[in-house]
Amino acid sequence: MTGLSVQHRGTPTLPALLAVAAATAQEFGAAFAVGLFASLGVAGTVFARFLVASIVLCVMVRPRIHGLDRRAFGAIVALAVTLTTMNLLFYEALSRIPLGIAVTVEICGPLLLSVLLNRRWAGWIWALVAFSGVALLGLGGGPLPAANMIGLVLAAGAAVSWAGYILATAHAGKVFANLDALALATVLGALLTAPAAVLSVNLGAALHWEVAGLVVVVGLMCSVIPYSLELIALRSLPASTFAVLTSLSPAIAAVAGWLILRQQLGLTDYLAVSLVVIASAGAVRSTAPLGPNRSID
Repeated sequence: MTGLSVQHRGTPTLPALLAVAAATAQEFGAAFAVGLFASLGVAGTVFARFLVASIVLCVMVRPRIHGLDRRAFGAIVALAVTLTTMNLLFYEALSRIPLGIAVTVEICGPLLLSVLLNRRWAGWIWALVAFSGVALLGLGGGPLPAANMIGLVLAAGAAVSWAGYILATAHAGKVFANLDALALATVLGALLTAPAAVLSVNLGAALHWEVAGLVVVVGLMCSVIPYSLELIALRSLPASTFAVLTSLSPAIAAVAGWLILRQQLGLTDYLAVSLVVIASAGAVRSTAPLGPNRSID
């Protein structure tokens, strides 16, 4: 949540726990989202996520539409495009590779962005550690299948999109004094994914109440709950501390993948996840980056 940071003394325990809870809800929600792929497809799952999130956010925020100028519309479009691209690429990656690996690759986008923006030599050392970790992914089981390689490329694309989303969020924060841009971008994201969703949905399976219930759970866990918890946490938690806690996401994702999806990673994969987590935390401490927020993805 860029633009919401206020420096405080110490690290309040409750806000720190809320930040970790936000990341936990987000990654476990992503694990549950994999269960929707068979019924909704990737595009249908992203559309359903956006639909739930947009309804809740619009009710909460009540964004203003009339009177917006060209600059405001441009900020909304940029936010919606990066948000939609990030989600589609990330979920396509999840359909091919384990959740823990996908998040490990994806978080390198914000990490590299923070290094590029701050231009400190220590940041490049942490970036090297992170990319060394990424290079280890999948090596424990021999040569990667083609589907896994495609998944890694898709996760890398999601990482680039996440960096773009952070920049778009920062720009929108200069145009809008409230959260109207995020709410409207989510609505636009639902509209952008609707045509592909129609083609990917298995209508017979999608009409079951279990699928509708899972859609609501995923929408709340991946978007509304993490966003709300992060907003509360950032009222009293320094942005740098929040970013360090967010860097735990790959480790949380690995646990979620193991518990929910029965995805067992190899020893080198766990080493890779650990290196990326350490590098992300180290990069935050050595620079003053934009916080890698993915609460709405």
